[in-house]
Amino acid sequence: MRRRRYLPILSIITVLIASMPVSSLAWYDETHLAIAKAAGYYKWYNAAGADMAKLKAGKIESNNHYCNNGRATAVTPEMVLDQIDAYDTVEESGHIYGAIIASLRNYIEKKKEGKYGEYHMAFCAHYVGDLSMPLHNTAYDEFNKKHHAEIDGIINDEVLDNIDKIRVYTITINSEQDLAEQVARIANLSKELGYKLEDENRLITKEEAYTQISHSASLIKAILTYSEEQMSKQRIPSE
Repeated sequence: MRRRRYLPILSIITVLIASMPVSSLAWYDETHLAIAKAAGYYKWYNAAGADMAKLKAGKIESNNHYCNNGRATAVTPEMVLDQIDAYDTVEESGHIYGAIIASLRNYIEKKKEGKYGEYHMAFCAHYVGDLSMPLHNTAYDEFNKKHHAEIDGIINDEVLDNIDKIRVYTITINSEQDLAEQVARIANLSKELGYKLEDENRLITKEEAYTQISHSASLIKAILTYSEEQMSKQRIPSE
């Protein structure tokens, strides 16, 4: 019953976001919330907030949500790390991979300072959710433009009632390098699927969508564990 309280607000947000350029969209709100909830993020209900921010921040925020990779592009950990400085900048090709690490850095920094850092984690969780959306890792070509919205919403109406279909597996992160490697791994899986959909001229299946968001949920869970470990190691003693 508690979940139902959020649905009218989420419906309004979805309509507003749907009016924005499709290139910056990804999974719709309920899908993002389900990913974060499956990952065990206790503020899972904030996971759609990054799309809300695009209504005010425009490209400064929307360019954090995707990366337009060509077919021959192999996403590497080095590429992920090189994008960190582009976070919150207007850079049309997109820099979602660096945004994941940059937002996590902001979260850890604010928490260590004793400040409220949860919004940074909510942004991070959203970007990780976007990471598994295939068309957020491919060129914004005619196929992408035509089918993006349909793929965004493929499981949206049902996903919060089917959290058990999101399979969270173990990912271990001990450093930013480890995180960059995992981001690159999922990015390449998503890119390959995106171009497969284009070659076969079809939408993603529901089964494929649940597999994709399972990658995101698994990485968010690992990020939450890693961030807690980092703060416990470097926690500032209370005065």
